Formats: sequence, structure tokens, C-alpha cells
Amino acid sequence: MPNRINDKIHGVKEVRLVGDNVEQGIYPFEVAMRMADDQNLDLVEISASAVPPVCRILDYQKFLYQKKRKEKEQKQNSKKIEIKEIRFGPQTDDHDYNFKLKHAEGFLKDGNKVKAYVFFRGRSILFKEQGELLLARFCNDLSEVGKPEAMPKLEGKRMIVMLTPKK
Repeated sequence: MPNRINDKIHGVKEVRLVGDNVEQGIYPFEVAMRMADDQNLDLVEISASAVPPVCRILDYQKFLYQKKRKEKEQKQNSKKIEIKEIRFGPQTDDHDYNFKLKHAEGFLKDGNKVKAYVFFRGRSILFKEQGELLLARFCNDLSEVGKPEAMPKLEGKRMIVMLTPKK
């Protein structure tokens, strides 16, 4: 249990009560427990590090249920960003380029990141400039929907650029 409740609160002489159905203030622990019992609710320690500890009178099971529901709702509302990869060769034709450009545009509009790379095979590593020009053109064509995180860089046999969607 993340919060101590009722009899689990030890070594405390007085507590600060907060909440809706109680007059806020500092009460002796026994009085606070009696107030909670009178209302058939639990005395829940909210902040143990405070002096005196902060407690609230509420239904603990309902409190846990609402907390779990709130976390679940936040998880549903958060969107997972995926990284979509697009692969080019150093001598990619215009038709293939345009086809991949449309896909990348769709990915960026959906809110995903795009990792575009030129893959060099064998001796094609000699055409680094072509790969760099291709990626620069790619970034320029997608400038309305996305922006590059950094300049294209060579990692092994790949020249990579990451694009993030514009808000």
C-alpha cells in the first residue's frame, strides 16, 4: 500500500486534517481516528514527511479505484510515437523517390517519426555525395510536415537522417 491508513499510522501524536467533509486543522491522532470512525470512513495519510503528517478522511477503496482509473485514462490519452524507416539506394529513381516521399509524408502527418537512410552496398560507398544530396532533397521536400533533427550523418554503410513531425 502506498498510503498508510487507520491503525497503520504509527508514532504520531497529532495530524493535520484536510478534505471536504471535515474542518481543516491540526488534531490529536485519537480525535482524528474517532472522526473517521464516526463517518464510517478511513483516515488516510497523504503526506508522511510533513510535520505534522497530513491526513484525509475518505473511503480508501474508492480513493484507490479513482486513482487507478485516472492512471488508465492518462495512459489511453498518451500517444506512442513510432519510428518508421524509409530506405533509399544511392541511385534511387524519381518514381521510387516520389513513392517513398508520399509514404513519409503520411507517416509524419500521423505523428510518427521518420528515419530515412541511404544504404551503400559494396563500392557504392564512393557515392556519399549523392546520398547526402538525396537526403537533403528529401528533408527539403518534407519541410512543410516535418523537420530534420540533425544533418545527415554516415554510420557504417548507412547515411541516416531523422525527421520529426511539426506540430
